[in-house]
Amino acid sequence: MSSINIKILSIYFIQVFFVVILQCAAEEACETIPSEIHVTKEEYDDMGRLVRSCSGEVSVNKCEGMCSSQVRPSISTPTGFSKDCFCCRENFLRERLITLTHCYDPDGVRLEDEDSAIMEVRLREPDDCKCYKCGDYSR
Repeated sequence: MSSINIKILSIYFIQVFFVVILQCAAEEACETIPSEIHVTKEEYDDMGRLVRSCSGEVSVNKCEGMCSSQVRPSISTPTGFSKDCFCCRENFLRERLITLTHCYDPDGVRLEDEDSAIMEVRLREPDDCKCYKCGDYSR
């Protein structure tokens, strides 16, 4: 066997070794965790004029974590590598009603009367998260 073939074979085995090591080390840890976001919602009348603007800090779930992905040598792909990428994404969304309590008129004056001092807004948040193949939006 020529020295060039031995070098190529050695590189191939080193690459395979690193792929196996990375696969063993990278555990999937995709989960739903709480987070805090700032929400602002504006309300307009039929003429398109701003009636009020409401905001607040809201606790919502988000998906976060690591998913196992791999790149391995392949003779059947143009680049010489086969890639399997997985991303942490929502598996199921739930709808929630949130209440914004900081409401202001178009001049920036805080609204105090009961009817206009709060605003209820619907939002969707992850209820469950899971690892999906990257770019797979066909769920």
